[in-house]
Amino acid sequence: MTGKDKENFNKNYIDYVHSFDPPTQHFKNCFRAFIVGGLICSIGQFFRVFLENVFELSGDELSGATSMLLIFLGCLLTGLGVYDRIGRNAGAGSIVPITGFANSVASPAMEFKTEGYIYGLAAKMFIVAGPIIVYGVLAGTLVGVIYWLIG
Repeated sequence: MTGKDKENFNKNYIDYVHSFDPPTQHFKNCFRAFIVGGLICSIGQFFRVFLENVFELSGDELSGATSMLLIFLGCLLTGLGVYDRIGRNAGAGSIVPITGFANSVASPAMEFKTEGYIYGLAAKMFIVAGPIIVYGVLAGTLVGVIYWLIG
């Protein structure tokens, strides 16, 4: 096979594979992600206003309580199987807020709980979220060092 024949073969194969792919609906997917992500953030804002007015929380207490409620809600919906359905329909709109992080911790924990509490639940809980935590800490450290060097 010559180089030209290989190129035609590869192009024909790629065209054949793409003939089975449904067309991607970018606008529809972005709209769903925007709506669901905005809805999750609106629920978080409702929790914040509720805690501020009813329990008279402020500052770090208010932020912490709001975050805890959203994490609890994300874990609860993951446990009930609802968050996975939301994620299938909303895409990135469901993984960006803090509830998506809660889902990424709770899902592997539920999946591997049959292997026991130590080797299953505890060992596999951060299988998805672990790299996010590691690279988030490293990026934060790098930015802090750069800021320290500049300032």
